[in-house]
Amino acid sequence: MQILGKIKHFEPIFEVDSYPQLVRELELQAPDIILMDIEMPGTDGIDGCKLIIEKFPEIKIIAISMHTADNFIFYMMKAGARSYLPKDIDEEILYKAIETVHANGFYFTDAVAAAMLNGVKDNYSRRSTSKHGESPLTKRELEVLTLICNGLTTVEIAQKLFISVKTVEGHRKNLLEKSGMSNSVSLAVYAVKSGILNER
Repeated sequence: MQILGKIKHFEPIFEVDSYPQLVRELELQAPDIILMDIEMPGTDGIDGCKLIIEKFPEIKIIAISMHTADNFIFYMMKAGARSYLPKDIDEEILYKAIETVHANGFYFTDAVAAAMLNGVKDNYSRRSTSKHGESPLTKRELEVLTLICNGLTTVEIAQKLFISVKTVEGHRKNLLEKSGMSNSVSLAVYAVKSGILNER
């Protein structure tokens, strides 16, 4: 908590030792970002992440763990975490991760990007092969993809682009089909692979 208090524009509001305590605190006050140990007592980290996001979809979770194997990273990100950091992370990188997740929705280290790309590679290759190559994205699809990666909801994207929610959902469906991905996190990985995030 003392370390987090040093970050400009952010204020730590609570610290807990177990998943049940976390849920109780979230019922009282929901932070913008949670730093979550995937080995927190009271639940499996992956299941806990899913449940929190289902109940509090506006909260962004940054996973913290001593485990750095690809499968830990992949399944935690697939559960909805916005980044995955080792416990011995440098303070400056931790600050950057929190600020980037808050501003852009996701923070991808080289380890996270590699783990996610490895995790979705088979599905991606299968879809691409079946369609004889990737279909190019339209300008509007690129705009929607960028806003998804920035953490905007469907309603927020519709308002920002002055289009209907139904139209946004249609673009999102097309993005999933063209990229061979299955959810917003995977789409963000696709954007990293395509260089879209790096161009912003």
